[in-house]
Amino acid sequence: MAKEEILKLENISRFYKVGTETVKALNSVSMSINKNEFVALMGASGSGKSTMMNILGCLDTATAGTYHLNGTDVSKMTDNELADVRNREIGFIFQTFNLLPRSSALENVMLPLIYAGVNKVERQKTATETLKRVQLADRMTHRPNELSGGQRQRVAIARALVNNPSIVLADEPTGNLDSKTSVEIMGLLEAIHKQGNTIIVVTHEEDIALHAHRIIRLKDGQIESDKLNNNIVTVSSYQKESVS
Repeated sequence: MAKEEILKLENISRFYKVGTETVKALNSVSMSINKNEFVALMGASGSGKSTMMNILGCLDTATAGTYHLNGTDVSKMTDNELADVRNREIGFIFQTFNLLPRSSALENVMLPLIYAGVNKVERQKTATETLKRVQLADRMTHRPNELSGGQRQRVAIARALVNNPSIVLADEPTGNLDSKTSVEIMGLLEAIHKQGNTIIVVTHEEDIALHAHRIIRLKDGQIESDKLNNNIVTVSSYQKESVS
């Protein structure tokens, strides 16, 4: 079966002016990602990793080059058009969760559906189903301060999934979690990937990247390597190690 391309970057550059200098955060980068891939995007500080994430997530636009997301050229879109694409096509998972503190888990997950213009009954039904999907059926009415770090990240994952996006973009999703909870969250991302979602994890942690099926490494604003991961680590393999 032919692979379906979900995003494609062609000669993407992003330059910033810092005083009299021009900083080349990304320099003529080209790559594509297919539907239902699980990709890790890696790089040290200053590699261009954050800039790449911002462009992939339609939070920023390139200085030069084209970016096609799900068949649409988003390179020259206005801010309002990009906001619409973000809400429809991209599910974000952040290191700091970015939940509304005074809203319940259910209300946080419903938020993207409000922006999408979904009616209240449908919003509640879809958000409830999505929270069940991340095993939080019994925490729907709880506010973020009543949840553990792992539960908060599950709410954030549910919010990312609720609009059925083309890609799930996870920025250091385990950065604020202990090692045990990190494994649980990566297990959840593995399960979501198996259900057909395209996942891009931005990370500097090698052990997190090894859960992905493909690892793209950035250095000095360019792709240093782009390889399939022949040593995929799964949560089940962690569990086997802890049992043995």
